[in-house]
Amino acid sequence: KPIVPILVIILMCNNMLLVKTLGEGVGPNHDPVNLNNRPTASKRTFRSEYVEQLIEQIAPNMKDEALALMFVDCFPNTLDTTVNFTHNTKTDEYDTFIITGDIPAMWLRDSSGQVQVYLPYASKDAQLKNMIKGLIARQMKQIKIDAYANAFNNAPTGSPHDSDERHPKMSPMLWEGKYELDSLAWVMWLSSKYIEHTHDYTICTNEWFSSIQKIVDVIVYQQKSTEDTSNKDDLYYSFGRETTSQIDTLVNYHGVPGRTCGLSKGYFRPSDDAHRLPFQVASNAMVASSLEKIAKIVNNKEKECYNTKLGSQVSNLALLIKSGVENYGTNNHRLYGEIYAYEVDGYGSSYLMDDATVPNLISLPYFEYIQTSKQKEIYEHTRKFTLSSYNAYYFNGTAGDGIGSPHTDFNQIWHMGILMRALTSNDDAEIEHCLEILKSSTADLWFMHESFDKNNPKQFTRSWFAWANSLFGELILKLHSERPHLIYK
Repeated sequence: KPIVPILVIILMCNNMLLVKTLGEGVGPNHDPVNLNNRPTASKRTFRSEYVEQLIEQIAPNMKDEALALMFVDCFPNTLDTTVNFTHNTKTDEYDTFIITGDIPAMWLRDSSGQVQVYLPYASKDAQLKNMIKGLIARQMKQIKIDAYANAFNNAPTGSPHDSDERHPKMSPMLWEGKYELDSLAWVMWLSSKYIEHTHDYTICTNEWFSSIQKIVDVIVYQQKSTEDTSNKDDLYYSFGRETTSQIDTLVNYHGVPGRTCGLSKGYFRPSDDAHRLPFQVASNAMVASSLEKIAKIVNNKEKECYNTKLGSQVSNLALLIKSGVENYGTNNHRLYGEIYAYEVDGYGSSYLMDDATVPNLISLPYFEYIQTSKQKEIYEHTRKFTLSSYNAYYFNGTAGDGIGSPHTDFNQIWHMGILMRALTSNDDAEIEHCLEILKSSTADLWFMHESFDKNNPKQFTRSWFAWANSLFGELILKLHSERPHLIYK
């Protein structure tokens, strides 16, 4: 029988109109494709015919109709609500600006993560492919504007952070100027994954080469010991903000010092919080993987991206950073044995924890970093640690368990952490456990959030967090391909 609606709630979430029908739960004849919380078709910012076909193919056949509704809502959310895509017909150039959701700015990291779920289908949908191609082009322009910035405006409109004391100085195109090493890794990752899925090497323009070179130059410069850098250097970075939050600024404008060890310094984490120690291990691991992929592209003599000088440089840099991760990025835990540390300083100090924001330690296989038997052993130890009470940001309550972040209140579990746990798991029971938590922690909104209280999922942060929604879609699609028995009737 059809669900008898008890209450209809209309929610305005920025530019999204969410219509929520509440009844006696999700019933056996529930139609997730048509009864959903997506913006009306005329309000959507981008449409992919192939994505719509996938939704119609997958959702009606899922055995758990709550998860089916979440898939219909979450999988296209980036396309529905965050994309500004243009095509210059005179120059045949594409340009794409993607906001993170409830913040009207584009993060290098978020924008890359938001579209990664669509990459496997780009070769089947020309418009989708061109949209992602336009995003890569926009990112290359942003790197040339400021390789140390984490978030950008669509136009030179200035920033709420214009008063930050920063070197290089803030520009009107910047939303925020925090240097996060993983931002550069994500830019390389997206380009390489785009080519991997589409075999389209035409993204390798002169601007692409100069921006990749700029990324490499920054990474190499930040391998220096802090004492060997100077504010007279072209690539010098410093940051200060007047704030009541210690995680929103750097100690003495340059952060805690680091010693040369092969790793590259960052100053802010993927959460936008300041580092405790200068070398974040997961970000360096992602950099190494991304550099290896770029090396494969530019060392291919038969393609437009061939560049021997850059190829040699990125290959050697990948090896150096990977060596730094393995030689300086681990710690012997008294219970779990050798594990990857969250941050290190090259002097011998390490900070043991994991944060839900990606890249994190639990995500290392997701970025194809774990390759050798030794790395697999260390990662398994690390995974057990991150999902234990010895990780200060692992929380367990009546609403579920998972990794949180200093970025939000204590006892707040992040959906992203649960999603990455499931995406990197080889255990059916663990994946099902994650699905149950995800399903029961949306506060009946059927979208992913940033975080929720471990005992009360109706206390949550960020109702519109497009990257987390994309990750949920990615998880369902991964299960569709690799573990269909977990989601299908």
